[in-house]
Amino acid sequence: MRLKFEYGHGFMEAELPDNTDVFIPGETIPDPPYIPEDQIEEKTLESLRNPIGMDPISESVQEGSKVTIIFPDRVKGGEQPTAHRKVTIKLVLQELYSAGVRKEDILLICSNGLHSKNTEKEIRGVLGEEIFNEFWYSDQIINHDSEDYDNLVDLGLTKSGDHVIMNKHVYDSDFAILIGHTQGNPYGGYSGGYKHSATGLTHWKSIAAHHVPEVMHRDDFMPVNDESVMRCKFDEISMHMEEKMGKKFFCCDAVLDSHSRQIAIFSGYGKLMQPESWVVADKRTYIPFAEKKYDVVVFGMPQFFHYGDGMGTNPIMLMQALSAQVIRHKRVLSDRCVIICASACDGYFNDALWPYTREMFEIFQREYMNTLPDMHRYGEYFATNEEYIRKYRYANAFHPFHGFSMISCGHLAEKHTAAIYLVGAREPGFARGMGLKTRTTIEEALEHAKKTIVGDNPNILALPQTFTTTSVHLMMKDETK
Repeated sequence: MRLKFEYGHGFMEAELPDNTDVFIPGETIPDPPYIPEDQIEEKTLESLRNPIGMDPISESVQEGSKVTIIFPDRVKGGEQPTAHRKVTIKLVLQELYSAGVRKEDILLICSNGLHSKNTEKEIRGVLGEEIFNEFWYSDQIINHDSEDYDNLVDLGLTKSGDHVIMNKHVYDSDFAILIGHTQGNPYGGYSGGYKHSATGLTHWKSIAAHHVPEVMHRDDFMPVNDESVMRCKFDEISMHMEEKMGKKFFCCDAVLDSHSRQIAIFSGYGKLMQPESWVVADKRTYIPFAEKKYDVVVFGMPQFFHYGDGMGTNPIMLMQALSAQVIRHKRVLSDRCVIICASACDGYFNDALWPYTREMFEIFQREYMNTLPDMHRYGEYFATNEEYIRKYRYANAFHPFHGFSMISCGHLAEKHTAAIYLVGAREPGFARGMGLKTRTTIEEALEHAKKTIVGDNPNILALPQTFTTTSVHLMMKDETK
């Protein structure tokens, strides 16, 4: 069979054996039904007015209340007119105004965490024109800044000893509303809920409690699940924030399908709401599909996806993307599994977005660096680099410590596969520098893998749209989560 895989700004075609299994999220096995567009406002308002374990917004605020509305950055959630952020924030504002809250007492915060601060154009895209115009020009939409110590508050240590430093605007507000998305995530099971606050509103020292090798390389981290130490840390950190603030976050999360459409909406106290949203999300996310373990998995990377332009060419970032697929699909991979991935890998690091990854790559080529975890001793060196921090704060770059969560994740592809082939690399030395095998075509890589690793008749899984649709976590057909 002939298939097309994402590659650079286009596609790479490959001829694969006819017995190759193909999985496309939302198509091979349909998603659960999404809420029709003409019912989204009604369903969202119903959720907001009937929160789990909390009073409704209208009974929680009054005239004079200071309110923060925290929304995720452009990395997740969709930007269509009926996207969860756009619909929910509009309805939340109506509820606040009806209870007497003044517009000037509301602050919208993009919970970018260590991600790049969203630009004016990106904020406009995720919020829509109406909300943007209402709040942007009065300076009531801001990005979280994890290095702005005038607007951070140190909450000390959790019972597990993790350092919690959080956004002071949220801490000081009378009522804090988290708008999130329950989407399958290789980092701890699901986005949204307490993951949102634990990663989006904190400091690199808080992120270093969980996005590090000692957590991500544990046996409980993969295959992806919601009972790992990482997930427990998200919950503990966010509940520590609630304890110290003296208030609960009011969460409103949408379970999303493969095209970021709302399947269901849950509101209320994160500790109680989060598990209920997962029950619905599990039906879309954990897919009992495979009848056999796969020896070869084939997919491709566009240049621009997820974190930004260059994600599929920057050698540090593409290692994270490779590993994310292994984490998601580990349940269906054989012990000798080989990854074949198409990537332009042309030396484009996008130094504006990730100014530190070129230096990381160069260090990895020397100084007794054999595997990516050897880099971790440089974590604090990069995290405190003043020039990289300035670029995060003022030039829309990712925070330098973010690169270390990428490295911690990136090692897992090597750890849990027999080999990784990067095909179509225009500057293959960058791929080889990350420990990857290089070939010109998918067919060449498959032939070499047959001769050296998987034998003449491997079980092959093709994932043609793995980065242009929201991924799932594949399971064996008779397996339960």
